[in-house]
Amino acid sequence: MIKSYFKTAMRFLLKNKTFSFINIIGLAIGTLSCLYILLYVQDQYSYDKQHQNAENIYRVTSQLSATGDKRNFATSSPPIAPSMKRDFAEVQQYARVVPSLGATKHLLSYGLKSIYETDAYYADPDFFNLFNYHFLSGTPAGALAAPYSIVLQQWVAEKLFGHENPINKVITYDDSFGRHDFKVTGVIDNSTGKSHLQARLLLSINSGGMGEFVLNNNGYAGNNLVSSYIKLRPGADAKVLEKKLPAFINKYGGQQLKETGMQKQLHLQPINAIHTTTGYEAETSQTVAASFLYTLSLIALLIQITACINFMNLSTARASQRAKEVGVRKVIGASKADLVRQFIGESFLLSFISVAIALPLLALLLPYLNTLTSADISIRLNNPQLWGMLAILITITGLLAGSYPAFYLSAFKAIKIMKGNFTSQVSAAGLRRSLVVFQFIISIVLIIGIIVIYTQLNYIKNKDLGFNAQQKLVFRFYTAGTQSKIDGFANDLRRLAEVKSTSRANAVLGEPIMRDHGVYLSGGNMANAVDAQNITTDKNFTGTADIQLISGRIFAENDSGKVLINETLAHRLGLNAQTAPGTRLYTQYQPNPVTYVEVAGVMKDFNYNSLHGDIKPFMFMYDTKEGDMNTLLVAAETKDYAALLKKIEQVWHQDLPSAPFEYAFLDTEVQKQYETEFTLSRIINSFTLIAIFISCLGLFGLAAFSAEQRIKEIGVRKVLGASTAGIVQLLSADFLKLVIIALVIAAPIAWWAMRQWLQAFAYHISISWWMFALAGAATLSIALLTVSFQAVKAALVNPIKSLRSE
Repeated sequence: MIKSYFKTAMRFLLKNKTFSFINIIGLAIGTLSCLYILLYVQDQYSYDKQHQNAENIYRVTSQLSATGDKRNFATSSPPIAPSMKRDFAEVQQYARVVPSLGATKHLLSYGLKSIYETDAYYADPDFFNLFNYHFLSGTPAGALAAPYSIVLQQWVAEKLFGHENPINKVITYDDSFGRHDFKVTGVIDNSTGKSHLQARLLLSINSGGMGEFVLNNNGYAGNNLVSSYIKLRPGADAKVLEKKLPAFINKYGGQQLKETGMQKQLHLQPINAIHTTTGYEAETSQTVAASFLYTLSLIALLIQITACINFMNLSTARASQRAKEVGVRKVIGASKADLVRQFIGESFLLSFISVAIALPLLALLLPYLNTLTSADISIRLNNPQLWGMLAILITITGLLAGSYPAFYLSAFKAIKIMKGNFTSQVSAAGLRRSLVVFQFIISIVLIIGIIVIYTQLNYIKNKDLGFNAQQKLVFRFYTAGTQSKIDGFANDLRRLAEVKSTSRANAVLGEPIMRDHGVYLSGGNMANAVDAQNITTDKNFTGTADIQLISGRIFAENDSGKVLINETLAHRLGLNAQTAPGTRLYTQYQPNPVTYVEVAGVMKDFNYNSLHGDIKPFMFMYDTKEGDMNTLLVAAETKDYAALLKKIEQVWHQDLPSAPFEYAFLDTEVQKQYETEFTLSRIINSFTLIAIFISCLGLFGLAAFSAEQRIKEIGVRKVLGASTAGIVQLLSADFLKLVIIALVIAAPIAWWAMRQWLQAFAYHISISWWMFALAGAATLSIALLTVSFQAVKAALVNPIKSLRSE
């Protein structure tokens, strides 16, 4: 029986090549898109699942509140994790991780070879008791116990040592804190799985630098710069433990918090939820919003449904061609269940063929798709999850695409069929129209999404941020040795005609600002202080970045103790922006005495951080001796950047001969804040085109079927004098009405969805009528072009041929 079903299905597919081609291509493209998105989503949710007892590992996060402002940090204060282990029996182990602050890159040297590397972290000795890594060399036990021990990622070890065994070799580690020798105790790779903690270098915490600062710090209120992880004992309830944390933080940090005017809450975040949770400051790596993954999953589902709809529509539309087959099978004893199994089996066959085409095609397109999503998805045939996804896709697609046609075709009455009546008890025309409308609702919603996202991103690119990011170069200096050369390098650059000015700072605008100070006016205290983020700069920063002052003056030489504040900070302090210069701002962090700074000027508000958030209190602090002022901002004016960069490179190699020449453009650095949005835009653009293509394939097939069914009517109309244009209009009108209905339904859905998306931005566009008009015009044009091809083809047929048998 199965063999008979298979032969019948293959015979029908080969006989109806256009029908088969449309269905197979549509399902193959839909399956390819759906499969890639599923692999991408699965990859994003796979982070930190590889660790033993991962369900018991949590990160301690902090929520800080000061004078109404709330900020969520992925980090906590240095002594919190050790104190939790001491106070709570539920905590079995802990490990703290702190980045080697002061520079984003670190110089490693071994023999005559030197390389710069990023992502260096100091870690507690128990780090490898919580986190499972594959050790290529060395062992996890005690790898970070001894002072000045270091564990390297595989590619770092290969760059330094080649094929030489690195264990117990001594390398020199050079960063903003100075040079130290470290012994290599291990080499790891990521073969066990991906982690949110993408460390290239792991240093024992008892090795000076930031590690020493963490070990000696006893502040429970501030210094929230440590990623603290705890492992609970089996059976311990994280929610119950979390309820004990308010009393815990009050016990150890209550007095400190009172003195600083802050409130602090601690929370436990499951480790396998870190990568798919956004909204935290001081993350160790880029996270992805769960809502973004839900959106992608929905797009995958809708694309696959669109492809299935094509199969359903074309199968029911061509039912008359199979009616006699159904009648004959019923006459010789086939039951309705037999026919349902046969037609669903055909659907499964088409689904299987589509997967067989989609899988190698996906492998071929992976480099492009990975570029699209900024991912590194790979297809491994030994991956059981891949085969599980394929089995689910084949099953769901086969059932979804084949169920209605199977029940529709099997409902034909044998007696009526033999008499030439090919109508079924189940109505198909109305459902076909509804499904076409549904397909185009999907396409129109995605098209409107493209328009809104593109307009918002264009708004972001062109919005006046309050400072000028154009024609600005950023240079970073990663070691104490190179930082000592910054001023000389800057002086030499200013001799170039194309360089307008230079400024030294500890950060640049457009990147996360990690420093903040609570400040208050005379007569106040830290309880009513306003938290202000800040950057330390020299006297040239405002001029170099083209920041406007509304009162006071910019920094002058030797302006120690002076600050420039923004309008928001002045307002929050209750100051008049015009008269604020000269005002003293006080601060105090125990056990240090009260100190003050003086306002030199008030700056016009500018967006120093992402447009996702409102402008917050901010200030520039003057300093020329700060140890972490490792960034140089250069304002240039030229039309030939290639020539300018060659000149700058010559100066660089003259002043810093041993350091690699690296630079960045400030406007590019600013745009990096919106990488998720740009990725979403690329994905929606590509998959919207796919959805439209699949919808048009189905529309093309239905138009061809409609023209075929009405061929005699067209012939009669032409004999009676109908024009080609009139016939094209006749055949196209019904389909275009469906597209218009889809537009009416899709518009409010798209408006709601994109309004929700725009709420993530404090600064965003308004959704305008022209966006819907443009989407409607584009969809109507595409649909008209698709249908018109078949309509024109039918209209040009010689009526003598179509009426020959009449």
